[in-house]
Amino acid sequence: MRTDVVEQGGAEAPGANGVQWLLQPRGYGKDGRDHFRHTVLGGVLLKKYADVLGEDGPRLTACFSEGEIPRFWGATPAANDWNSKAQAIRDSRVGDEVLFYNEGKFIGRATIAHKFQNEKLAARLWGRDKKTGAVWLHMIALTGFVEFEADARTVLGSINISGPLRGLTLIPAVKRLEILRDSGTPWSPRPALGGAPPPRKVKAGQAPALGERELHRAFTTLRTHTRPEGPSLHKPLALLWSLGRITRGEARLAPWAEFEDEVGRLLSEFGGRGARVTPHYPFWRLRGDIWEVKGMPEGAVDPGPETLRETDAEAGFVDEAARLLRKARVRAKAVRTLSSRYFDADVRPLVLDRVGLGGYLNASGQTVAERTDTGADGVEPPSGPVGRHAVTSTRPDRNPRLVRDVKDWHGGVCQVCSTPLEGLLGPFSEAAHIQGLGSPHEGPDHTSNMLCLCPNHHTQFDGLAIYIDPQWKVRRTRDDELLFELRLDPQHQIAEEYVEYHRLLCGKED
Repeated sequence: MRTDVVEQGGAEAPGANGVQWLLQPRGYGKDGRDHFRHTVLGGVLLKKYADVLGEDGPRLTACFSEGEIPRFWGATPAANDWNSKAQAIRDSRVGDEVLFYNEGKFIGRATIAHKFQNEKLAARLWGRDKKTGAVWLHMIALTGFVEFEADARTVLGSINISGPLRGLTLIPAVKRLEILRDSGTPWSPRPALGGAPPPRKVKAGQAPALGERELHRAFTTLRTHTRPEGPSLHKPLALLWSLGRITRGEARLAPWAEFEDEVGRLLSEFGGRGARVTPHYPFWRLRGDIWEVKGMPEGAVDPGPETLRETDAEAGFVDEAARLLRKARVRAKAVRTLSSRYFDADVRPLVLDRVGLGGYLNASGQTVAERTDTGADGVEPPSGPVGRHAVTSTRPDRNPRLVRDVKDWHGGVCQVCSTPLEGLLGPFSEAAHIQGLGSPHEGPDHTSNMLCLCPNHHTQFDGLAIYIDPQWKVRRTRDDELLFELRLDPQHQIAEEYVEYHRLLCGKED
């Protein structure tokens, strides 16, 4: 239930004493990492939580400029009214700067745009603390988030903290100015302190190197036009369509005629109520670190369809981005980021199937049509005796010896539930690949990429309903509840990289 907004004097700007620093630990367990990744790095689509925003909705919408990604953080109630956490919650103000901390370093900063309490929203975003059952009730909306990495010792030492930052801490404006005067900003590179290294020098005419981190940041910070119904889907649909091309091994650059036809149909079908079918918008406006347009004259501004057609323009991922996206793990992360951020669960399978990425909805790589008895055209099979027709299909070759080895090592008993399933010819089990064979997952046919599972848990594992955490415990994906401990055998060496890939598909791995 929402209570009154907690703000210093009800003000909507920093007080007369100036900006303060709110030092915020990211958290020391999996929850902290996941929460930070979810609502700070990734951001939040407000429309997904419209049913619990209540009277906070209009205020929160007004906090963010057009195209800006809403980001949130929260704190559980303090144990008492006089400790440093209580003071930080009580005395921090709109306009103050938040410095996120983890393992001796500051990792990001943002400005408080709004302070409020909304128990329902907090519970939906982060659940409850597993130890105390508390909700991260004291919420802040963040604007201007910047990710960086710098040593935190100077700032912490100035307030007599010699070890790790353990709790929410407020540095008053006067002390902040003193630190700035004596040491500069805490995110400025200071090699003597082991802070962030200076930017890499780039030769004239040479583009900066694009790494996996920068590529992922481009997907998570995608600037989209915001409409009353939510963000525009033009850019996400264009990027997913282009990822489909990469997955199929097609050229990274697509000619305008093909882009106009296929992305135009996607926009017509999935663009949303009232959305205009303007494929030339993402074709041109996506230009940046990961996207390029070729064939247009220097200085061109917002060309229309006719101009793009006359110049035979092409667009797509830059060469370095395409190279990275040909790696199965990098591509899977990009697909999950775009599809989960911009498309609701009910439409996501349709969108991914339409762009040729339906295999990412499960660990086996099968599309929706392949996993159901219903044909790709949605026609239900007739009841009673049916005729037959010839079909042509391909599937990855599997080595039957490897299947036998995995089953023999575990005695035909499921590694998840340890329940023997008796059949007429003995124990019945299935050898499941952790990272699916073939496109789009490209996993190897090797025992290090296999599990011995019963049919039920094979189905759940392939359907991403369960996953294996870094401690080899089997958890339910939707709420991380512990279900089983994976039974291991020294003869069967499972490679962690394949388990990590499966966790990524489940949204549980960075």
